[in-house]
Amino acid sequence: MRLSQLFTKTSKNVPADETAKNAQLLIQAGFIHKEMAGVYAYMPLGFRVLENIKKIVREEMNAVGGQEVMMTTLQPRDIWEKTDRWDDKKVDNWFKTKLANGTELGVGLTHEEPIVDASGNYVHSYKDLPFYTYQIANKFRNELRAKSGLLRGREFLMKDMYSLARSQEEHEQMYERAVEAYYKVYDRLGLGEITYRTYAEGGIFTSRFSDEFQTLSDVGEDTIFVDEAKKVAINEEIMTDENLQKLGLNRSDLVQKRGVEVGNTFHLESKYTDALDVYYADEQGEQQSIVMGCYGIGVSRLMGVVAELFSDDKGLVWPEAVAPAKVYLVRIGGDDAVKHADELYKELKGNGIEVLYDDRDERPGVKFADSELIGIPFRVTVSDRLVEAEKYEFTPRKSGETVELTRSELFAKLN
Repeated sequence: MRLSQLFTKTSKNVPADETAKNAQLLIQAGFIHKEMAGVYAYMPLGFRVLENIKKIVREEMNAVGGQEVMMTTLQPRDIWEKTDRWDDKKVDNWFKTKLANGTELGVGLTHEEPIVDASGNYVHSYKDLPFYTYQIANKFRNELRAKSGLLRGREFLMKDMYSLARSQEEHEQMYERAVEAYYKVYDRLGLGEITYRTYAEGGIFTSRFSDEFQTLSDVGEDTIFVDEAKKVAINEEIMTDENLQKLGLNRSDLVQKRGVEVGNTFHLESKYTDALDVYYADEQGEQQSIVMGCYGIGVSRLMGVVAELFSDDKGLVWPEAVAPAKVYLVRIGGDDAVKHADELYKELKGNGIEVLYDDRDERPGVKFADSELIGIPFRVTVSDRLVEAEKYEFTPRKSGETVELTRSELFAKLN
C-alpha cells in the first residue's frame, strides 16, 4: 500500500464529538469514519485491522471444531415468539422493520433462534451431535446510549458461536473447550495478562451465571472484583455473599477494578431447542433434549480495546498480530532515495512482509508524525545520506529508539 494512493488522510484535529480515546485516534489516523452515534465505517487501514482480528478468532474457533456459517440479518417474528424473546418488554434493544405487506421482521441482535431453527433440518439422531457452529457478522442493537467509540455501538461486528450437545456432561466439556479457545484469542491479541473470566448475570440468555471476559481498563463500563491468585473475577451486579459462597470466592481476596467486556459465554440448557421442537433420538430411539451453549466475542469492540490500551500521546501502537502492516517505509530525499525505497518496498513485499509505503511528497516531519499516529510496529527510513552509507534507519514504534542497520541486519530484524 502506497500512501500516495490511499484515499484516506490523517488529521491533526481531535474530533469534537468523540470523548473516547479509541475513537479519537482511529478517526484521526483514518482507520474509521463515524456515520452516526454508535455506527462506524471501516476505512482501508481499519478494515485490515478488523480482518486480522477476525483471522485470530476464526483460527481458534476452527481449532476446537467450529464450523463457520453466515446467517441472515432479517429475522422472522414467529421463531422469536416461540422462545418469548420478541416482545420489547422482554428484550428492549431490538431493531425491527416491516415488509411492504406489513409483516414484521427483526434485525439480528443475536442468533440462538435462527441457528436452532436451521439445525432442525439436519439434527435427528445422536449420530448428528455434538457440534459447534459460528459466524462473524454485524449485529444490531438499539442501545439507548451508544458511547465510548467502538466499545459500545448500535451496529458492530461480532463472532457468535453455538454448541449443541447430547447431554449436560457433553455440554460442560464443550463449554470449557470454548473458554480455553477464548484465552488463546486474548493471548494472541496481547490482552491475556489483563483479561479475566468474570462471573456475571445470565441476562436474556440463561438463568445460570454467565462468563464474561473482562479486560482491565479505566474506561471500562463494568466494576469487577478480581481474585488475582485464581485468575477469575465477579461482576459487581452479582456480588452477594451467597454468590461468593457458590463460586468459592472470599471477599477479602478480591480487588476492585474496571473492565471492558470483550467476550461472553452462556449455558443455554435446552431452553431454545425445546421451544423450537428440535430434539434428537438416542441409541434406543427415545426423544431427547439438546443442550446448548453460546459464545460471543465483539470483534470490532476488540479493535477499540486494543486501540485504547496500545497507544500513547503520539498515536496508536498496534501489536504486530493485528497491525494493518508490519513496516512503515519512509522515503526522504532525491532520486537515489526514491530508487532504493522503491526497490526495498518490492523486496519486502516479495518476502511476505506487509508494508505501508510513505511515498508522498511531504516534509520528513509530516511523515514521521503520521507514522507515529498510524502506529505501524516498525518504521524503516530511506534517505540520500543513508543510501550513501548503505544503511537504513530502523525504529520500533513501541520504543521509539532508532538504530542504523545494514540490509542483512534489517531483514534479520524483520524476520
